[in-house]
Amino acid sequence: MMAGLIIRPFIMETDLEALSNYCLPIEQAIYTSLPLKVIEDFRKDKYNLPMVIYLDEDLIGCFALYTDKAGNQYTSNENAILLKSFSLDLRHQKKGLAFKTLKVLPDMIKLSHPDKDEIILTEHHSNVPAINLYKKAGFIDKGYRFNGEEGEEFIFHFALD
Repeated sequence: MMAGLIIRPFIMETDLEALSNYCLPIEQAIYTSLPLKVIEDFRKDKYNLPMVIYLDEDLIGCFALYTDKAGNQYTSNENAILLKSFSLDLRHQKKGLAFKTLKVLPDMIKLSHPDKDEIILTEHHSNVPAINLYKKAGFIDKGYRFNGEEGEEFIFHFALD
């Protein structure tokens, strides 16, 4: 892992204040859930695991891993894990940190969820910067599409071998 880059589960006592100061511009917020919404969803669903990304002492990002075999509507692979609501705080964007996070994420998932053999994520068809980021990080668009609430979403795959 990159020196100073830490990905770990959300801890209410430690991370809530930092997440309440999270900065995500409205033009990006349409593509993802705000971190406080990710935490709210976590409280409702035990399979939704909120994660935080720190660089040294600064909380720079957030996402969730969804582990329920029955709840992943994007694949029939029961051993897939769903990456949801991935975002970086605006103040830490354009520094290569999202790419570095996505590059270390597979090894982290293999350690914490050894039963999983694939990462699945979806991205809105109009979010070209995110689509390019996921492709650069090794996620593959196999041509599967999902009609989401806001329109067509591309389904990306990353094999954990």
